[in-house]
Amino acid sequence: MNRHLYSLLFHLCLPLIGLRLAWRAWRAPAYTKRVGERFALLPPLRPGGIWVHAVSVGESIAAAPLVRELLARYPDMPITLTCMTPTGSERIRALFPEAQFAGRVQHCYLPYDLPWAAARFLKKAQPKLAVIMETELWPNYIHQCALRGIPVTLANGRLSARSAKGYGRFAKLTAPMLAELDLLAVQSQVEAERFIDLGARPAAVEVTGSIKFDQQVDAEVSARASALRGQWQAQQRPVWIAASTREGEDALVIQAHRQLLASQPDALLILVPRHLERFDTAAAQLREAGLSFIRRSSGEAVGPQMQVLLGDSMGELMFLYALADIAFVGGSLVETGGHNPLEPAALGLPVIMGPHRFNFLEITAQLLERGALCEVADADALGRQVAALLSEPAHAAAMREAGLAVLKANQGALKRLLDGLERLLV
Repeated sequence: MNRHLYSLLFHLCLPLIGLRLAWRAWRAPAYTKRVGERFALLPPLRPGGIWVHAVSVGESIAAAPLVRELLARYPDMPITLTCMTPTGSERIRALFPEAQFAGRVQHCYLPYDLPWAAARFLKKAQPKLAVIMETELWPNYIHQCALRGIPVTLANGRLSARSAKGYGRFAKLTAPMLAELDLLAVQSQVEAERFIDLGARPAAVEVTGSIKFDQQVDAEVSARASALRGQWQAQQRPVWIAASTREGEDALVIQAHRQLLASQPDALLILVPRHLERFDTAAAQLREAGLSFIRRSSGEAVGPQMQVLLGDSMGELMFLYALADIAFVGGSLVETGGHNPLEPAALGLPVIMGPHRFNFLEITAQLLERGALCEVADADALGRQVAALLSEPAHAAAMREAGLAVLKANQGALKRLLDGLERLLV
Protein backbone atom coordinates (compact mmCIF):
# COMPACT_ATOMS: atom_id res chain seq x y z
CA MET A 1 0.00 0.00 0.00
CA ASN A 2 1.40 3.43 -0.95
CA ARG A 3 0.46 6.82 0.53
CA HIS A 4 -2.16 7.64 -2.14
CA LEU A 5 -4.01 4.37 -1.59
CA TYR A 6 -3.73 4.92 2.19
CA SER A 7 -5.33 8.37 1.83
CA LEU A 8 -8.12 6.99 -0.37
CA LEU A 9 -8.89 4.23 2.12
CA PHE A 10 -8.80 6.76 4.99
CA HIS A 11 -11.42 8.89 3.20
CA LEU A 12 -13.59 5.83 2.51
CA CYS A 13 -13.41 4.88 6.18
CA LEU A 14 -14.54 8.28 7.44
CA PRO A 15 -18.14 7.08 8.08
CA LEU A 16 -16.76 4.23 10.19
CA ILE A 17 -14.43 6.66 11.97
CA GLY A 18 -17.45 8.85 12.73
CA LEU A 19 -19.35 5.86 14.13
CA ARG A 20 -16.36 4.88 16.27
CA LEU A 21 -16.10 8.45 17.57
CA ALA A 22 -19.83 8.38 18.42
CA TRP A 23 -19.40 5.04 20.22
CA ARG A 24 -16.48 6.42 22.24
CA ALA A 25 -18.52 9.54 23.03
CA TRP A 26 -21.34 7.31 24.31
CA ARG A 27 -18.87 5.62 26.67
CA ALA A 28 -16.96 8.82 27.52
CA PRO A 29 -18.84 12.11 26.94
CA ALA A 30 -15.54 14.04 26.68
CA TYR A 31 -15.27 12.72 23.12
CA THR A 32 -18.28 14.87 22.14
CA LYS A 33 -16.25 18.04 22.72
CA ARG A 34 -14.12 19.80 20.10
CA VAL A 35 -14.99 17.31 17.38
CA GLY A 36 -14.36 20.01 14.77
CA GLU A 37 -10.67 20.05 15.63
CA ARG A 38 -10.39 16.45 14.43
CA PHE A 39 -11.53 17.68 10.99
CA ALA A 40 -9.20 20.70 10.91
CA LEU A 41 -11.70 23.27 12.27
CA LEU A 42 -9.03 24.68 14.54
CA PRO A 43 -8.91 27.34 17.26
CA PRO A 44 -6.71 30.41 16.70
CA LEU A 45 -3.04 29.43 16.71
CA ARG A 46 -0.01 31.68 16.91
CA PRO A 47 2.12 30.71 13.89
CA GLY A 48 5.76 29.71 13.99
CA GLY A 49 7.54 27.93 16.80
CA ILE A 50 7.67 24.22 17.48
CA TRP A 51 4.93 21.63 17.09
CA VAL A 52 5.04 18.68 19.51
CA HIS A 53 2.62 15.78 19.06
CA ALA A 54 1.90 13.42 21.96
CA VAL A 55 -0.90 10.98 21.17
CA SER A 56 -2.25 10.44 24.70
CA VAL A 57 -1.47 10.54 28.42
CA GLY A 58 1.78 8.57 28.50
CA GLU A 59 3.33 10.50 25.62
CA SER A 60 2.16 13.82 27.12
CA ILE A 61 3.91 13.01 30.39
CA ALA A 62 7.05 11.96 28.51
CA ALA A 63 6.94 15.19 26.51
CA ALA A 64 6.61 17.44 29.57
CA PRO A 65 10.34 17.83 30.40
CA LEU A 66 11.09 18.34 26.70
CA VAL A 67 8.48 21.08 26.40
CA ARG A 68 9.74 22.82 29.54
CA GLU A 69 13.28 22.85 28.14
CA LEU A 70 12.05 24.14 24.77
CA LEU A 71 10.18 26.96 26.53
CA ALA A 72 13.37 27.91 28.37
CA ARG A 73 15.68 27.65 25.34
CA TYR A 74 13.41 29.38 22.84
CA PRO A 75 11.47 32.06 24.76
CA ASP A 76 10.25 33.76 21.58
CA MET A 77 8.73 30.63 20.08
CA PRO A 78 5.25 29.28 20.83
CA ILE A 79 4.94 25.55 21.47
CA THR A 80 1.95 23.92 19.77
CA LEU A 81 1.02 20.75 21.64
CA THR A 82 -1.35 18.28 20.00
CA CYS A 83 -2.84 14.95 21.07
CA MET A 84 -5.64 12.57 20.05
CA THR A 85 -7.51 11.75 23.29
CA PRO A 86 -9.46 13.66 25.97
CA THR A 87 -7.23 12.18 28.68
CA GLY A 88 -4.15 13.42 26.83
CA SER A 89 -5.75 16.84 26.44
CA GLU A 90 -6.55 17.06 30.14
CA ARG A 91 -2.99 16.06 30.99
CA ILE A 92 -1.54 18.75 28.71
CA ARG A 93 -3.78 21.41 30.25
CA ALA A 94 -2.79 20.29 33.76
CA LEU A 95 0.94 20.25 32.95
CA PHE A 96 1.20 23.73 31.46
CA PRO A 97 -1.54 25.99 32.86
CA GLU A 98 0.65 29.08 33.29
CA ALA A 99 2.38 28.70 29.92
CA GLN A 100 -1.00 28.38 28.20
CA PHE A 101 -2.25 31.48 29.99
CA ALA A 102 0.84 33.40 28.83
CA GLY A 103 0.39 32.22 25.25
CA ARG A 104 3.62 30.20 25.26
CA VAL A 105 1.86 26.83 24.92
CA GLN A 106 -1.15 26.37 22.64
CA HIS A 107 -3.10 23.17 22.38
CA CYS A 108 -5.60 21.41 20.13
CA TYR A 109 -6.44 17.93 18.91
CA LEU A 110 -4.43 16.86 15.88
CA PRO A 111 -6.76 16.58 12.86
CA TYR A 112 -7.03 13.19 11.19
CA ASP A 113 -4.20 12.17 8.85
CA LEU A 114 -5.90 13.28 5.65
CA PRO A 115 -3.87 15.33 3.13
CA TRP A 116 -6.18 18.35 3.24
CA ALA A 117 -6.50 18.25 7.05
CA ALA A 118 -2.74 17.98 7.53
CA ALA A 119 -2.18 20.82 5.08
CA ARG A 120 -4.71 23.04 6.86
CA PHE A 121 -3.17 22.36 10.28
CA LEU A 122 0.36 23.10 9.03
CA LYS A 123 -0.79 26.24 7.22
CA LYS A 124 -2.32 27.53 10.44
CA ALA A 125 0.45 26.50 12.87
CA GLN A 126 3.38 27.10 10.45
CA PRO A 127 5.87 25.28 12.70
CA LYS A 128 9.61 25.64 12.18
CA LEU A 129 10.10 22.16 13.59
CA ALA A 130 7.84 19.15 14.17
CA VAL A 131 8.49 16.74 17.06
CA ILE A 132 6.54 13.47 17.18
CA MET A 133 6.69 11.57 20.46
CA GLU A 134 7.51 7.83 20.42
CA THR A 135 5.85 6.02 17.48
CA GLU A 136 2.84 8.10 16.43
CA LEU A 137 3.80 8.20 12.75
CA TRP A 138 1.33 9.62 10.23
CA PRO A 139 2.32 9.40 6.52
CA ASN A 140 0.44 12.47 5.28
CA TYR A 141 1.64 14.76 8.07
CA ILE A 142 5.25 13.72 7.53
CA HIS A 143 4.94 14.16 3.76
CA GLN A 144 3.22 17.54 4.06
CA CYS A 145 6.03 18.68 6.38
CA ALA A 146 8.61 17.51 3.83
CA LEU A 147 6.84 19.47 1.07
CA ARG A 148 7.04 22.63 3.21
CA GLY A 149 10.64 22.12 4.32
CA ILE A 150 9.60 21.58 7.96
CA PRO A 151 12.11 19.23 9.64
CA VAL A 152 10.47 16.33 11.48
CA THR A 153 11.92 14.52 14.49
CA LEU A 154 10.76 11.28 16.06
CA ALA A 155 11.56 11.86 19.74
CA ASN A 156 12.03 9.12 22.31
CA GLY A 157 11.39 6.66 19.50
CA ARG A 158 10.58 3.08 20.38
CA LEU A 159 9.62 0.17 18.18
CA SER A 160 8.86 -3.29 19.48
CA ALA A 161 9.49 -6.37 17.38
CA ARG A 162 5.73 -6.80 17.00
CA SER A 163 5.25 -3.20 15.80
CA ALA A 164 8.19 -3.49 13.42
CA LYS A 165 6.64 -6.58 11.90
CA GLY A 166 3.38 -4.70 11.44
CA TYR A 167 5.09 -1.74 9.75
CA GLY A 168 7.00 -4.18 7.56
CA ARG A 169 3.76 -5.48 6.05
CA PHE A 170 3.19 -2.04 4.48
CA ALA A 171 6.72 -1.31 3.30
CA LYS A 172 5.58 0.79 0.33
CA LEU A 173 3.87 3.15 2.77
CA THR A 174 6.24 3.09 5.74
CA ALA A 175 9.64 3.10 4.00
CA PRO A 176 9.10 6.44 2.15
CA MET A 177 7.57 7.92 5.31
CA LEU A 178 10.56 6.95 7.49
CA ALA A 179 12.98 8.17 4.82
CA GLU A 180 11.40 11.65 5.05
CA LEU A 181 12.17 11.96 8.78
CA ASP A 182 15.10 14.28 9.52
CA LEU A 183 15.98 12.83 12.93
CA LEU A 184 14.97 9.63 14.69
CA ALA A 185 16.10 9.95 18.31
CA VAL A 186 15.50 6.39 19.53
CA GLN A 187 15.79 4.71 22.89
CA SER A 188 18.13 1.79 22.07
CA GLN A 189 20.43 0.33 19.43
CA VAL A 190 17.97 -2.49 18.80
CA GLU A 191 15.26 0.00 17.93
CA ALA A 192 17.68 1.99 15.76
CA GLU A 193 18.35 -1.12 13.70
CA ARG A 194 14.63 -1.85 13.37
CA PHE A 195 13.92 1.64 12.03
CA ILE A 196 16.81 1.44 9.56
CA ASP A 197 15.64 -1.98 8.36
CA LEU A 198 12.21 -0.45 7.70
CA GLY A 199 13.60 2.39 5.57
CA ALA A 200 14.91 5.18 7.82
CA ARG A 201 18.11 6.82 6.61
CA PRO A 202 21.02 5.59 8.79
CA ALA A 203 22.45 9.13 9.02
CA ALA A 204 19.16 10.36 10.51
CA VAL A 205 19.02 7.74 13.29
CA GLU A 206 20.60 8.48 16.68
CA VAL A 207 20.47 6.43 19.88
CA THR A 208 19.72 9.01 22.57
CA GLY A 209 18.12 6.83 25.26
CA SER A 210 14.76 7.36 26.89
CA ILE A 211 13.88 10.87 28.07
CA LYS A 212 11.52 9.25 30.57
CA PHE A 213 14.57 8.76 32.79
CA ASP A 214 14.99 12.55 32.86
CA GLN A 215 11.64 13.35 34.42
CA GLN A 216 11.80 15.48 37.54
CA VAL A 217 9.24 15.20 40.32
CA ASP A 218 7.79 18.50 41.43
CA ALA A 219 8.44 18.80 45.18
CA GLU A 220 5.01 20.38 45.53
CA VAL A 221 3.38 17.11 44.41
CA SER A 222 4.90 15.14 47.28
CA ALA A 223 4.15 17.92 49.76
CA ARG A 224 0.49 18.09 48.70
CA ALA A 225 0.15 14.32 48.90
CA SER A 226 1.67 14.21 52.38
CA ALA A 227 -0.69 16.97 53.52
CA LEU A 228 -3.73 15.13 52.13
CA ARG A 229 -2.78 11.90 53.87
CA GLY A 230 -2.51 13.95 57.04
CA GLN A 231 -6.04 15.28 56.51
CA TRP A 232 -7.21 11.69 56.06
CA GLN A 233 -5.32 10.73 59.24
CA ALA A 234 -3.74 8.02 57.13
CA GLN A 235 -0.02 8.65 57.72
CA GLN A 236 0.41 5.19 59.25
CA ARG A 237 -2.15 3.46 57.09
CA PRO A 238 -0.80 1.12 54.35
CA VAL A 239 -1.68 2.59 50.95
CA TRP A 240 -1.01 1.02 47.57
CA ILE A 241 -1.95 2.11 44.08
CA ALA A 242 -2.92 0.13 41.00
CA ALA A 243 -2.40 2.67 38.22
CA SER A 244 -3.26 2.71 34.52
CA THR A 245 -5.21 -0.55 34.78
CA ARG A 246 -6.68 -1.88 31.55
CA GLU A 247 -9.84 -3.80 30.72
CA GLY A 248 -9.85 -7.16 32.51
CA GLU A 249 -7.29 -5.99 35.05
CA ASP A 250 -9.50 -4.15 37.55
CA ALA A 251 -11.10 -7.41 38.67
CA LEU A 252 -7.66 -8.90 39.30
CA VAL A 253 -6.60 -5.88 41.35
CA ILE A 254 -9.83 -6.00 43.37
CA GLN A 255 -9.24 -9.70 44.05
CA ALA A 256 -5.70 -8.92 45.21
CA HIS A 257 -6.95 -6.15 47.51
CA ARG A 258 -9.57 -8.38 49.10
CA GLN A 259 -6.81 -10.90 49.76
CA LEU A 260 -4.63 -8.17 51.29
CA LEU A 261 -7.44 -6.99 53.57
CA ALA A 262 -7.44 -10.39 55.26
CA SER A 263 -4.00 -9.64 56.73
CA GLN A 264 -4.04 -5.82 56.56
CA PRO A 265 -7.64 -4.79 57.30
CA ASP A 266 -6.78 -1.07 57.26
CA ALA A 267 -5.12 -1.19 53.82
CA LEU A 268 -6.26 1.38 51.26
CA LEU A 269 -6.21 0.78 47.52
CA ILE A 270 -6.08 3.64 45.02
CA LEU A 271 -7.49 2.21 41.79
CA VAL A 272 -6.81 4.29 38.67
CA PRO A 273 -8.23 2.91 35.37
CA ARG A 274 -6.29 4.03 32.30
CA HIS A 275 -9.26 5.39 30.34
CA LEU A 276 -12.05 7.61 31.58
CA GLU A 277 -14.75 5.52 29.89
CA ARG A 278 -13.96 2.70 32.32
CA PHE A 279 -14.42 4.68 35.55
CA ASP A 280 -18.08 3.67 35.91
CA THR A 281 -17.29 0.03 35.09
CA ALA A 282 -14.63 -0.03 37.79
CA ALA A 283 -17.08 1.50 40.27
CA ALA A 284 -19.62 -1.23 39.47
CA GLN A 285 -16.98 -3.91 40.03
CA LEU A 286 -16.09 -2.43 43.41
CA ARG A 287 -19.75 -2.46 44.45
CA GLU A 288 -20.13 -6.05 43.30
CA ALA A 289 -17.07 -7.02 45.34
CA GLY A 290 -18.58 -5.43 48.44
CA LEU A 291 -15.74 -2.94 48.93
CA SER A 292 -16.42 0.50 50.34
CA PHE A 293 -15.08 3.23 48.05
CA ILE A 294 -15.33 6.87 47.10
CA ARG A 295 -14.49 8.58 43.84
CA ARG A 296 -11.63 11.06 43.77
CA SER A 297 -13.77 13.42 41.68
CA SER A 298 -16.19 13.77 44.62
CA GLY A 299 -13.56 15.60 46.66
CA GLU A 300 -14.63 13.75 49.80
CA ALA A 301 -12.11 12.76 52.44
CA VAL A 302 -11.04 9.13 52.69
CA GLY A 303 -12.24 7.97 56.10
CA PRO A 304 -10.72 5.11 58.11
CA GLN A 305 -13.44 2.67 57.01
CA MET A 306 -12.98 3.40 53.32
CA GLN A 307 -11.22 0.56 51.50
CA VAL A 308 -10.74 2.00 48.01
CA LEU A 309 -10.23 5.41 46.43
CA LEU A 310 -11.29 5.28 42.78
CA GLY A 311 -9.00 7.64 40.85
CA ASP A 312 -11.49 9.05 38.36
CA SER A 313 -10.02 12.55 38.19
CA MET A 314 -8.05 13.81 35.21
CA GLY A 315 -4.41 14.89 35.15
CA GLU A 316 -3.61 13.66 38.66
CA LEU A 317 -1.73 10.40 38.16
CA MET A 318 1.59 11.58 39.63
CA PHE A 319 -0.25 13.06 42.61
CA LEU A 320 -2.11 9.79 43.18
CA TYR A 321 1.17 7.89 42.94
CA ALA A 322 2.59 10.25 45.57
CA LEU A 323 -0.23 9.30 47.96
CA ALA A 324 0.86 5.64 47.93
CA ASP A 325 3.57 3.51 49.53
CA ILE A 326 3.68 0.82 46.82
CA ALA A 327 2.78 0.94 43.13
CA PHE A 328 1.41 -1.67 40.75
CA VAL A 329 1.72 -0.45 37.14
CA GLY A 330 -1.12 -1.72 35.00
CA GLY A 331 -1.44 -3.03 31.51
CA SER A 332 0.94 -5.78 32.57
CA LEU A 333 -1.33 -8.49 33.98
CA VAL A 334 -3.19 -8.41 30.67
CA GLU A 335 -1.51 -8.52 27.26
CA THR A 336 -1.38 -4.76 26.73
CA GLY A 337 2.38 -4.38 27.19
CA GLY A 338 2.47 -2.37 30.40
CA HIS A 339 2.78 1.33 31.17
CA ASN A 340 5.62 3.53 32.35
CA PRO A 341 7.18 2.24 35.62
CA LEU A 342 9.54 5.21 35.90
CA GLU A 343 6.79 7.53 37.16
CA PRO A 344 6.37 5.71 40.49
CA ALA A 345 10.11 4.91 40.63
CA ALA A 346 10.88 8.64 40.40
CA LEU A 347 8.71 9.15 43.49
CA GLY A 348 10.66 6.48 45.36
CA LEU A 349 7.97 3.78 45.28
CA PRO A 350 8.64 0.05 45.05
CA VAL A 351 7.19 -1.07 41.70
CA ILE A 352 5.23 -4.23 40.89
CA MET A 353 4.27 -5.32 37.37
CA GLY A 354 2.84 -8.37 35.65
CA PRO A 355 4.63 -10.41 32.97
CA HIS A 356 3.40 -8.39 29.95
CA ARG A 357 5.88 -5.52 29.70
CA PHE A 358 6.85 -5.43 26.03
CA ASN A 359 6.20 -1.67 25.77
CA PHE A 360 9.02 -1.05 28.25
CA LEU A 361 11.30 -4.08 27.87
CA GLU A 362 14.65 -2.36 28.36
CA ILE A 363 13.47 -0.11 31.18
CA THR A 364 11.81 -2.93 33.11
CA ALA A 365 14.81 -5.20 32.53
CA GLN A 366 17.03 -2.64 34.22
CA LEU A 367 14.61 -2.18 37.11
CA LEU A 368 14.35 -5.95 37.57
CA GLU A 369 18.11 -6.43 37.45
CA ARG A 370 18.70 -3.74 40.07
CA GLY A 371 15.93 -5.06 42.33
CA ALA A 372 13.63 -2.06 41.87
CA LEU A 373 10.75 -4.03 40.33
CA CYS A 374 8.91 -7.21 41.32
CA GLU A 375 7.14 -9.37 38.76
CA VAL A 376 3.86 -11.09 39.61
CA ALA A 377 1.92 -13.55 37.49
CA ASP A 378 -1.65 -13.17 38.71
CA ALA A 379 -3.99 -11.62 41.29
CA ASP A 380 -2.95 -14.01 44.05
CA ALA A 381 0.74 -13.21 43.55
CA LEU A 382 -0.05 -9.48 43.44
CA GLY A 383 -1.85 -9.62 46.79
CA ARG A 384 0.99 -11.61 48.36
CA GLN A 385 3.65 -9.25 46.99
CA VAL A 386 1.93 -6.13 48.30
CA ALA A 387 1.51 -7.76 51.70
CA ALA A 388 5.18 -8.81 51.74
CA LEU A 389 6.42 -5.30 50.94
CA LEU A 390 4.18 -3.80 53.61
CA SER A 391 5.54 -6.23 56.21
CA GLU A 392 9.18 -5.87 55.12
CA PRO A 393 10.01 -2.15 55.19
CA ALA A 394 13.74 -2.79 54.69
CA HIS A 395 13.02 -4.59 51.40
CA ALA A 396 10.68 -1.82 50.29
CA ALA A 397 13.32 0.81 51.14
CA ALA A 398 15.95 -1.10 49.12
CA MET A 399 13.60 -1.17 46.11
CA ARG A 400 13.03 2.56 46.43
CA GLU A 401 16.75 3.31 46.42
CA ALA A 402 17.35 0.92 43.53
CA GLY A 403 14.67 2.61 41.41
CA LEU A 404 16.11 6.07 42.02
CA ALA A 405 19.58 4.74 41.15
CA VAL A 406 18.34 3.37 37.82
CA LEU A 407 16.85 6.74 36.92
CA LYS A 408 20.04 8.60 37.83
CA ALA A 409 22.27 6.20 35.87
CA ASN A 410 20.28 6.67 32.66
CA GLN A 411 19.73 10.41 32.63
CA GLY A 412 21.06 12.55 29.79
CA ALA A 413 18.74 11.52 26.95
CA LEU A 414 16.87 14.82 27.11
CA LYS A 415 20.04 16.84 26.54
CA ARG A 416 21.05 14.64 23.59
CA LEU A 417 17.59 15.07 22.07
CA LEU A 418 17.63 18.86 22.56
CA ASP A 419 21.05 19.08 20.93
CA GLY A 420 19.64 17.22 17.90
CA LEU A 421 16.64 19.55 17.71
CA GLU A 422 18.91 22.60 17.93
CA ARG A 423 20.80 21.43 14.84
CA LEU A 424 17.51 21.25 12.91
CA LEU A 425 16.45 24.73 13.99
CA VAL A 426 19.63 26.43 12.81
